[in-house]
Amino acid sequence: MRQTTEQLLYQLKSRGPQSAATLAAACAITPMGAHKQLQSLQEQGLVDAEDQVQGPGRPKRIWRLSAAGHARFPDRHGDLAVQLIRQTVEVLGDQALERLIAAREQQMLASYAERLQGARSLQARVQRLAELRGEEGYLARVEKQGRAWLLIEDHCPICAAATACQGFCRSELQLFRQLLGEAVQVERSEHLLAGARRCAYRISPA
Repeated sequence: MRQTTEQLLYQLKSRGPQSAATLAAACAITPMGAHKQLQSLQEQGLVDAEDQVQGPGRPKRIWRLSAAGHARFPDRHGDLAVQLIRQTVEVLGDQALERLIAAREQQMLASYAERLQGARSLQARVQRLAELRGEEGYLARVEKQGRAWLLIEDHCPICAAATACQGFCRSELQLFRQLLGEAVQVERSEHLLAGARRCAYRISPA
């Protein structure tokens, strides 16, 4: 049962709000079983439910992760990172924090570039980038959109640090642009800190 519970939470995290029937199909359980476990998760404060009217008939109940449900997914930095960021600014100033963010960006660029060697096409490079981000806890995946690709990150393991200093978000967008080159256009289409449920980047030939 615990495994199914984790599957339900993962589906809500990676795919967003869904009905019990949709979740049941994704987790290979009965709708009744999914509904029962979702009610249990709601009692634990991990999910919320909302009844949505979709045409004639009864409203459809849609389930989504609560703030506590999102918090179940790992954050590698958390309170310690926030504390270090604030103390860096207080003791050394804003410019020192910017230099640290830039150093992190260059280190990641070198590491990613090495791992992307051998990926010749843009599609292969984007897919490899998603794999690298997935290894770091971003729950990253790629979807095709016409001539473009959408790099989706369903979880942000540095959310606490990025909330305290959005320079991290700016740096990561710049990192992707440097990594994929001038012949590629990279735009952030969804931003967790702007109210979206995830971060997503639209990547296309320039």
